Amino acid sequence: MTAVDTDIERRWELVRSKGPYGLLAVATLLSVATAELTPGRAERIAVAGLVAAGFAVQLWWGRASRTRPGPSTTGTVYYVVRWALGFALTWLNPFFAFYAVTGYFDADELIGGRRLRRIGPFACSIGVSGSQAGGLPFAEPVQWVVFAGLLVVNNVMLTVVGHLTSQQEERSRARAETIAELERTNTALQQALDENAALHTQLLVQAREAGVADERRRLAAEIHDTLAQGLTGIIAQLQVVASAPDLPTARTHLDRAAALARHSLGEARRSVHNLAPVALEHDGLPQALQSTVTEWAERTGAHAEFTVTGTAEQLHDELSATLLRIAQEALSNTARHAHATRVGVTLSFLGDVVILDIRDDGRGFDPLALPERTRTGGFGLAGMRARAERIAGSLTVESEPGHGTALSARVPLVRHDP
Repeated sequence: MTAVDTDIERRWELVRSKGPYGLLAVATLLSVATAELTPGRAERIAVAGLVAAGFAVQLWWGRASRTRPGPSTTGTVYYVVRWALGFALTWLNPFFAFYAVTGYFDADELIGGRRLRRIGPFACSIGVSGSQAGGLPFAEPVQWVVFAGLLVVNNVMLTVVGHLTSQQEERSRARAETIAELERTNTALQQALDENAALHTQLLVQAREAGVADERRRLAAEIHDTLAQGLTGIIAQLQVVASAPDLPTARTHLDRAAALARHSLGEARRSVHNLAPVALEHDGLPQALQSTVTEWAERTGAHAEFTVTGTAEQLHDELSATLLRIAQEALSNTARHAHATRVGVTLSFLGDVVILDIRDDGRGFDPLALPERTRTGGFGLAGMRARAERIAGSLTVESEPGHGTALSARVPLVRHDP
């Protein structure tokens, strides 16, 4: 119930509890002012006694209603007694109809049963209509006709007002139900908002954890593709130094080992700061791939060729870094596992895609039989495939034992941001 409805209900309660006192007092004052309408002494004594009885009944009901709220047998008795007093007073003086009309206000609150509730206001309308027709008893036949007409009019009005009141009460109940439903909905919505806030916090935590895990994977892949390969190259050069036949040969391989160490140190720094590979710092992807293939051939002694097809374009830094890392990993795998003598690397610009192909004549393998990661902790094909998929690309591998390997990385062409 709203504050407005509560205030209206409080006012109605005040009218029902104090109204009979006020109306009885007004009717008494009017009867005194029109004493000529009650000429006999006995009638005046009766009026005084009935007025006193009316006030006494009101005082009694004021106490009884506190313990018997709502329609009850006691309330019905009180209503009937009050009506009888009002009808008798109206018979003695028509101005007491002001007191008789109190039965219009509280029939629903006092009388139990629908039929009795209808009878109560009708009984009150008899005294009111008699007063309006000139006062009971009637001295002229025409007064009976007027009384009958007034009785009909009053009851029609009561019916209309009662119907409108019922509709208003129904609307009030519907409004109260709507408000209650809205309150329940608001409560549920608030709960949902609280749950969403908790879920949002949880998602932030999960996203932070996922970011940490992704950064760990990135660093692991960078270390594998740069430091591990650099250290492998350094070890290979130092092994050659150990068996070098003369000092110039040993110095040459020591210089290569030192260059690999400096290169690996630069790659480590850039991996930590998530920067582009060293080879891409000043050159585009074709030049970086050419340098990588040349250095790899010098280090391994295999014959390697690099070819560019199509019109070369400046690629987005992420695409260039990804393709370069895939090429480095593929060449590293070729050196460690394939024992190839010839390797061909081709970078193709085909409209809206870029394709990196790496072929060798090594021993080959069965792609379906390989684990996702090597026992030494390398990322291998799984790492290259993950790199390609991270930039909406794909990686395909064709190989069989004894017939070499062909690897192809296909990524969308995204140009360098100016």
